[in-house]
Amino acid sequence: MPRFAANLSMLFTEVPFLERFAKARVAGFSGVEYLFPYEWRAAEIAAELTANGLSQVLFNLPPGDWQAGERGIACLPDRVEEFRAGVDQGIAYAQALGCKQLNCLAGIKPEALSEQEAWDTLLANVQYAADRLSEAGLVLCLEAINSRVDMPGFMLDTTGKVMALIEAVDSDNVRLQYDIYHMQIMEGDLIRSIECLLPWIGHIQFADNPGRQEPGTGEINFVNVFSALDRMTYDGWVSAEYRPSAMTEDSLGWFKARV
Repeated sequence: MPRFAANLSMLFTEVPFLERFAKARVAGFSGVEYLFPYEWRAAEIAAELTANGLSQVLFNLPPGDWQAGERGIACLPDRVEEFRAGVDQGIAYAQALGCKQLNCLAGIKPEALSEQEAWDTLLANVQYAADRLSEAGLVLCLEAINSRVDMPGFMLDTTGKVMALIEAVDSDNVRLQYDIYHMQIMEGDLIRSIECLLPWIGHIQFADNPGRQEPGTGEINFVNVFSALDRMTYDGWVSAEYRPSAMTEDSLGWFKARV
């Protein structure tokens, strides 16, 4: 059975962030992730992980001004120093939380920025991040996010683009973060795609489509997808990153059916 983790930026939002760890443990999860930890002291989060016997499986490098609509700064040539400082901050949190991998959000390309300059900047920044994380014994993940519904203009919106970047960087510690929801929108053919990309996949996330809610609310056959992951002997984490249609506990039928 896949190792399921709960994304605490989306699940258990009925309670404050630091109370969500206990909620995840009671629900039966053994791992957690979230978008960003930087609003809280690492020691506070570490205490919740320890108290609830949870593994910290992933979080993102600093994304720039998230509230203002920035979705990563790795492709922005005028933000390189900020990106590098964010890499150091991410590594410090990862080490404090026992987290083995971080995700890098490529960002949304400004209209005035050429595709080539944005790509060259992204490549240089990802190479820098991969080298720094390698020194710390960490894995760097790169995520494709759909540009049709959620993030128009996002630099990496297909697995093909992520794989091209991974090939260009050519570092042993760079992996694809495969988001089932985003790739159902952009590419479909989920099971065959995951099977082909499996050697490069470091992390999997999911939500149903349309609506980005829990399994069973949309078109994706998660019984088949999760069973396929079992057959593939995928040994990484599979994180629930969806917006519950009601209370979080009421959205976990898919999970209770698997445990």
